[in-house]
Amino acid sequence: MSKPIVLKVLTAGEGGVGKTTLLHRYVEGKFSSETKMTIGVEFFLKELNIDGQKVMLQLWDFGGQERFRFLLESYVIGARGALLMFDLTRTMTLENIDQWVQIVRKEDPELPILFLGSKSDLEDDLCVKDDYIEEFKQHFNLYDYLRISSKTGENVEYSFENLTREILKKIL
Repeated sequence: MSKPIVLKVLTAGEGGVGKTTLLHRYVEGKFSSETKMTIGVEFFLKELNIDGQKVMLQLWDFGGQERFRFLLESYVIGARGALLMFDLTRTMTLENIDQWVQIVRKEDPELPILFLGSKSDLEDDLCVKDDYIEEFKQHFNLYDYLRISSKTGENVEYSFENLTREILKKIL
């Protein structure tokens, strides 16, 4: 049996955008609206198979509060990709995207970043328009953008598979 390729993936974005909820949904397959604020960094593991290649994702969940950001730069070493999240119901969660890009790309200016708009199930509350998101995607060279919902599962699995394929394209 072949050993899986181990890939370190960062999950970044403002507090309350749904990073921990997404990771629980992906790793455990269940939605929880009761997640607590991440203090510093949490860590998840998930094995998957991408086109016959075994991959072990080390998922690093970065706390979104500003008071933890100084800690995060030391955790990006060895990262192969990142999920950068914002909340589709709160435009203000896009205000510090430049800081987040700077943090996750500290060691690798070409780090593939998948841009994720969370809480897409809250259709009546969505306030961030696709053309606005496209500007961020282009400006920060984010390779793709997806709307996700940890509650319904929309694009949850696909997000991780998409990013993993992008990383494998770069390293294999």
